Amino acid sequence: MIEGIPMQHLLIVSLFMFFAGVCGFIIRKNMITILMSVELILNAVNINLLVFNKYLFPEQLQGHFFALFVMGIAAAEAAVAIALIINIYRRLNSINVEEVTEMKY
Repeated sequence: MIEGIPMQHLLIVSLFMFFAGVCGFIIRKNMITILMSVELILNAVNINLLVFNKYLFPEQLQGHFFALFVMGIAAAEAAVAIALIINIYRRLNSINVEEVTEMKY
């Protein structure tokens, strides 16, 4: 799968994905785009896990199992976050982070 691709190229792609996710998380005001930014960060982590597993321990599968675990956590996090966003939208008719102050207490 990744035999012909150097490790540096995959890590650079992962680095750009991670920082794009961090910038989206910090800059954006919409809850859906913040959720997508968190998913982008988690996918960058998955790429790192798989790359380091392939190049450091090619005969073992620990990186693959950790990546599957992170995917499961990401799916659960997305389901809970979307349910919360839908409830917030039904209640306040907005999903901007700055307008959601009612859930503080």
